[in-house]
Formats: sequence, structure tokens, C-alpha cells
Amino acid sequence: MALNLIWIIFFLIAFITALVRLIVYGDTDIFKTIVDGVFDSANTSVQIAIGLIGVMALFLGFMNVGEKAGAVRFLSRIIGPFFNRLFPEVPKDHPSMGHMVMNFSANLLGLDNAATPFGLKAMISLQELNPNKDTASNAQIMFMVLHASGLTIIPVSIIAQRAILKSNDPTSIFIPCMIATFAATVVALTVVAIKQKINLFQPVILLWVGGISLLIASLVYVLHMHGDFIVPFSKISSNGLILLLFIIFIVGGMIKRINVYEAFIDGAKEGFQVAVTIIPYLVGMLVAISVLRSCGVFDYIVQGIGSFFHMLHVNTDFVSALPTALMRPLSGSGGRAMMIDTMKTYGPDSFPGQLSGIFQGTADSTFYIAALYFGSVGIKRIRYAIPAALIADLAAIVTAILIGYLFFPH
Repeated sequence: MALNLIWIIFFLIAFITALVRLIVYGDTDIFKTIVDGVFDSANTSVQIAIGLIGVMALFLGFMNVGEKAGAVRFLSRIIGPFFNRLFPEVPKDHPSMGHMVMNFSANLLGLDNAATPFGLKAMISLQELNPNKDTASNAQIMFMVLHASGLTIIPVSIIAQRAILKSNDPTSIFIPCMIATFAATVVALTVVAIKQKINLFQPVILLWVGGISLLIASLVYVLHMHGDFIVPFSKISSNGLILLLFIIFIVGGMIKRINVYEAFIDGAKEGFQVAVTIIPYLVGMLVAISVLRSCGVFDYIVQGIGSFFHMLHVNTDFVSALPTALMRPLSGSGGRAMMIDTMKTYGPDSFPGQLSGIFQGTADSTFYIAALYFGSVGIKRIRYAIPAALIADLAAIVTAILIGYLFFPH
């Protein structure tokens, strides 16, 4: 499904829904609400891009130092046996391998500020190998969908928000989030692999996936046994690793006898250019999302889902948390707002409050990431990237509901 089709569908759904609200309910303010949201989203898009300039310049500056020092290529060689099978079109030891490793690592640690620049750099590197510059390559789709699945070890921001709202146990959603986001990542990998005819039962892939699963499970177990250490561990490990990475790049550059400062400046210039390039793509996608959100279509969807499962005599306690799940693929900030609203309405330790936290921590903002990453390299035809990512999002939602009932019986 191309971004063009998604864009048209969002606007058509919003317009039809607005007409229904005007004719049936007499909501004379609906069109003003939608238009106000459009203008706000356009301004927000530019603010996001401007806010990225400093972060992009910083991380791509150090990334350039790391490339010249050979650190990125070293990472590529380490992860190569695994990634070469997931990304068969990418040559061995290509710098994009190292960029993707750093993106996934930052995402794993919940470092959004670092994950985005690394991800954009990875997409730019993959674009150099792309023979059709306006069409997403298999490697770019695999990377984008895996990133959108949002595998994260510790959802620090959600835990912090639960603490702010006076939860008796802010970290209670830690393990459910970990399980749900891991399920989303496995489904994302499987869906894209089937589409690209990649054999996931190769020994190297099985060993890497099994090893990563064992590592995550061990970390989850240790942190679960020492719940008070979850937040301090996240702060120390994530921020410490970023600082250590910068130092390694600088020391490596000194050993290689390169001009570290000039290499940093050259990379920082690229960061500025990327941040400016993505503005039109962000405006286009966030405006379409705003239109869909402002028209009230989510209320009708939630009511419909609730009525359907009620007719089947299925427990519908999860329905109150669904707005977060529906908004999360469209907008990270929108999903966060829905989560906070649910927690305030029902309480952070209620079933809907806890489930909304799990929803928010299970996947990333699919449409935002698609617009950001593909827009940064001028790709217009994204092929099956969005459907594959949405299937992973659906897997995350279903898993989150099942895990929620398991962990929080009521």
C-alpha cells in the first residue's frame, strides 16, 4: 500500500465521518475542529524537524567519526553472519550493517533520541545500494518494519508516567511490555521474511534469535527479581553506553590519525540536511493523521469493537484501553495522550490503565516512521512496508490483551 493511497483513505474517512456527525448529531463544530487540527499538525511537523536538527547533527557527526575510525565496519563484521541472511541484498561488511545495529541497540534501550539518527543514517546507507531510488528496496522494508515493531527492554517513559500518576507499582507493566513487543518483532520478521522468501530456519538465524531471546529473558528475570533496580539500571546502562560509544569513536579516530573534529563537522552537516529534507514528508503524514484523529472515527471503531465482543459474550474490559492501541501506530504523542487519559479516568493501577501502558510500550509509530525514514531518502513507493508493520502492530495488540488478562486478573 503506497503512502499516496493511505493519504487519500485517511482524508476520505475523515470527511465521511465528519458529514455523519454533522447530519446525524448536528455537530456544527466538527469541520472547524478538523481544520484547527490540520494547522496544528503542520506546525508540529516543522517543530519536530527543527528539534531533530541538533540531535541529528550530534549523532551523525559522531557516526562519521566512527565510520572513519573503522568502528562501524567492525560492528558490521560482528553482526554480519546474522544480518547477511536477513538482508541478502546488502554486501558483507557494508557500513549500513553497523548503522542498523546501532539503531536496533538504541531502540532496545529506549533511546529514541539516538535511535532516530542512527535509523536515518541506516536508511541513507541502504539507499546507496538501492537501484530504484524512488522505490523501497527489500532491505529498506525489512529494516523499517523491524524498527517499527519497537523492540524495547525497559519502557522507562511509561514507568515514569505511571509513577507521576501515583501508581502503587509503576513497574508492573515491565514484563508484559517486554513479552508483547518481542511478539511484535518476531511477527514483523516472519511476515517480511515470507514476503521476501527468506528462510528463517537457517542455523545462523536460529542461533542469533535464540541467543537474543535467551539474553532478553535472562535480563527480564534478573530485573524482575530486583524490581527497584529497573529504572536506575535503565538510566545507567542507556546513558552510559551512549557516552562510551562517543568516547570509543573519538579514541578510534585518534588511533587512525584522522582529524576527529573535522570528521564530526562533516557528519553534522549531513544531519542538518536530513532534518530539513524530511519536513514535507512529516507535514503530509501528520496532517493526514490529524484529520483522521480529529473527526472522531476512533470513538466509532472502539464502540463497534466493544459491541462485537459483547455479542460474543467475551470479556470487554480491554475496550476502554483500545484508543491507545489504535492511536499508537499513527502517533507516538497521540498514543501517549490516550494512555494518560485512560490512566487518569480509570486509575493507573486499574486494568484499562495498565493495559493502555502495555499498548503504548509494545510498538512504535508505524506511519510516522514510514514518513520519516522513507521521506529522508525521497522514496515514494514503499510497497508492502505499511501492511507488514500493521500486522506486527495487530500481533502486539492481541498479545498485550492476552498478557494483560494473565498478569492482571480482576
